[in-house]
Formats: sequence, C-alpha cells, structure tokens
Amino acid sequence: MSEELLINVTPQETRVAFVENGLLQEVHIERLSKRGLVGNIYRGKVVRVLPGMQAAFVDIGLERTAFLHANDMVNGHSEEGAEGALIQQLVREGEQVIVQVVKDPLGTKGARLTTQLSIPSRFLVYLPGSDHLGISQRIDSNEERERLREVIADHSQNLKGGFIVRTAAEGVSGEILSKDIEFLGRLWGEIEERVASASDIELIHEDMQVVMRTMRDIASVDIEKIRIDSRETFVKVESFTSKLIPEIADRIVHYTGERPLFDLYGVEDEIHKALERKVQLKSGGYLIFDQTEAMTTIDVNTGGFVGHRNLEETIFKTNLEAAQSIARQLRLRNLGGIIIIDFIDMDEEDHRRQVLRALERALEKDNAKAYISEVSALGLVQMTRKRTRESLEHVLCECCPTCGGRGTIKTAETVCFEIYREITREARAYDTEQLLVLASQEVVDLLLDEQSTSVAELESFVGREIRFQVESLYTQEQYDVVLI
Repeated sequence: MSEELLINVTPQETRVAFVENGLLQEVHIERLSKRGLVGNIYRGKVVRVLPGMQAAFVDIGLERTAFLHANDMVNGHSEEGAEGALIQQLVREGEQVIVQVVKDPLGTKGARLTTQLSIPSRFLVYLPGSDHLGISQRIDSNEERERLREVIADHSQNLKGGFIVRTAAEGVSGEILSKDIEFLGRLWGEIEERVASASDIELIHEDMQVVMRTMRDIASVDIEKIRIDSRETFVKVESFTSKLIPEIADRIVHYTGERPLFDLYGVEDEIHKALERKVQLKSGGYLIFDQTEAMTTIDVNTGGFVGHRNLEETIFKTNLEAAQSIARQLRLRNLGGIIIIDFIDMDEEDHRRQVLRALERALEKDNAKAYISEVSALGLVQMTRKRTRESLEHVLCECCPTCGGRGTIKTAETVCFEIYREITREARAYDTEQLLVLASQEVVDLLLDEQSTSVAELESFVGREIRFQVESLYTQEQYDVVLI
C-alpha cells in the first residue's frame, strides 16, 4: 500500500493532503486569517453560569464566548473529573479559569472548552490533571499493552500526571518513550510558568501549525514520501523530523516541479468533487450527501447499476461499494456529529450484517473516533464521528446569499404571483397613478411575455398603470413595488 503526504504552502494558506494508492483520503486546510484553535490553552474569565444547562460561558478573547460544560471540568478539590457536580459549585461569574479548546467554533456555536488539559507528543498524550494511564485500543496485543504500561510507569515517576499511549507507540523502545516523557515534562513546565505570570484573559499555549501537527499525528513509518513545495517549510519539517521522527527524515522531498503539486496528483479535482452533493460510484450507483448544522444524511442509490443476476445482488453490491466510499468521504469532507446513512433496503439479514461490517472495517483507518449503531427499524444506519474542526465545506464555502442555505430558490412564476399580490395590497392602501415593479431579468421577461395577459387584467382590476424595470443586482427572489 502506497501512502504519501503532499504539502502545498502559500503565504495565505497551507494545505496537507494524505494520499493512499494514488487516491486522496484526507485534506487539512489552514488559512493564515483563520487558524484552528483546538489544543490551544487559555486563561479565560467566566462571564455567565447557566445552572439549567450545567454549563458556563467563558471569555477567552474570541469573537464569541466559549462553552464549558460541568462534565468537562476537573473538580477543584481533587484530580478526579467533575461529572455529577453542579456547575455553580465549580465556577462563579468573574472567576478566572485555565481552559483548553477541544472543538473549534462551528457555525453559530462558540468554541467548546475543557479544564482537563492534555498535551500531545508523537507517542503519548500527557494529562497533567489526572493519574489515568490509558493505552490506544488499536494496539491489540495484550503483551505489548502490558509492556507499554510498565515502560510509562518506570519513566514517568518524576512527572506527576496521567498518560494516554498513542497507537504510534506500538513497538517503540523504552528509551524513545522516555525522551517523549522528558519532552512533555519540559513543555508542561513552560506552560505552568506562563500560567503563573498571566493575569488576565490570555493565550497560554498555542498548538502546532497544521504541517507540524500532521507530522506529529499522521506521519508514520508507513509513509513512503512527504513532498513539500515550499523551501522554507521543507527546511522546518526536516529539522522537526530529525529531532522527533528521525526514521522518516530521509523520505522528505522538496518538490520543485513546474506543475503545481496538487494538480500532479489530482488533488485539486478531488477537493472540488468533495464539495458536491452527489458522489458517483464505479458500479453506476451514487451517494447523496446533505450536510446541515444538526446532522449529515447520506442516501445510497443504485442509479444505472442493474447487476447480472437479480435485484438483491444489485442492491448488496451497491451497498458494499457505498460503505467503502462513505468511509472515505467522511474523512475527506471531515464530517462529524450525527450521521444517518440510508442504505438501499436489503431483504437478507446476512447481507445487512456484511454491509455494516464493511463500513466498520473501512472506518478503522480513520483517526477520528466513530461509533456505529445497528440498522434501525427503518433500515437506517445511525453513527457518530468525533467533530473537532470545521468540515471541508465550511472551510471552503459560505452560505449562498441567494437561497440562504436552502439549496433552492423560488421559481420566476412564483415570484410573479407574489408581485401580483403586493401590487393589489399597494393599490388598496395608497392613492397613486402608477406602480413601478423592480425585479430580476428572468422575472421581468416572464411578466412581459407569458404573464402579459395576467398583467393586463391586473391593471384593469387595480385601475393603475403598471411598469417594469430590470434590476441587474437583484436575485430571482428579490423585487420591489414602487409608488409613482
């Protein structure tokens, strides 16, 4: 299996693409004007406590106040979590708190916070407010899990706190893990110093930028090449990897070709496709993605695929292919929260079980945690995927100013009928000789052509002359009726 990282850098934007067997699997985009906040640590001030929601709003210096739930707090009197404690027992309005961002601001929602700080390195996550030691569930071997527990226990005695051992730590020597612990200890010491010196709302610790974060979290011994089209970034990554990930340092390449890096690998086209509702399957079937603030729905359709034996075979094969494609699209589009998948109805229980298992296997490579339920009584698969950053659509797109996010606009005929009703209201309310209708080109054309008889009848009914004028800046739904 061929795995490559492609890093495209411009002064305003950095993009990192993870390509597997020539096909784009993930893309991370960070813009200079809008960097992600996840992992950042702040000294904030509680501005409002909401007992009914068991939460508090905290000012950390952003445009919108951030959200802190009681379950995401460490009890001030112990190192245990605060689950079950009342929010009013944990914080007061005006109180200063040290918090970490766990979710970026999404849509109209502010950032999500926690007081349970975590500091990641390549192999470990340090939990300064806990004594918990956890091992990644993706490390299957019981012997290896026990070895890792012993290594961490032996080398972390001088650093108070808990640890989570990441998947990348599997098979790593105790000496290397010890250096990771030392690095985390130094970093935490610097953070504690900044906390002690901060007196007001302030950024205490900023997580790495997207390139270094990707090297820390995604880059592994399986990566064959890391191609970077910026000389400056190439030098920084070389230095970073030589210290922390020396085994992949020789795989970093400075790309100097004339053709843009993302064009060379077809990444630009894949990004454009990932913004479309419809995803074509090789079999002829297709998927429809509808993303809303509450949830994402995915509809599976057979399309032009008719199979060779019977309908059940056609449906089964389409659903199996869809499961693979859905897992990839979730990563590529960075979709999170509640996801509802409407697979094509299958009669055989074994087929339903195989499709569900295929989806689970396809999601095993996903770094974001996902939970899949059984098929519901309505034949729907309900799942959740951890969402920490904005989806690809929200990063690259904005709400349509014409339809306001509906995805549809009123027909020109519907707008004509609205204009008729508005003319009738205006004529009854005001004494005027003429009425001037300002509307889009499509609406005015329809009024003067197919609707001309209706307009003439309306003029006779209201006893006023009606004139029309095209406003080129108006959308199809916009119009004004002016008294003259």
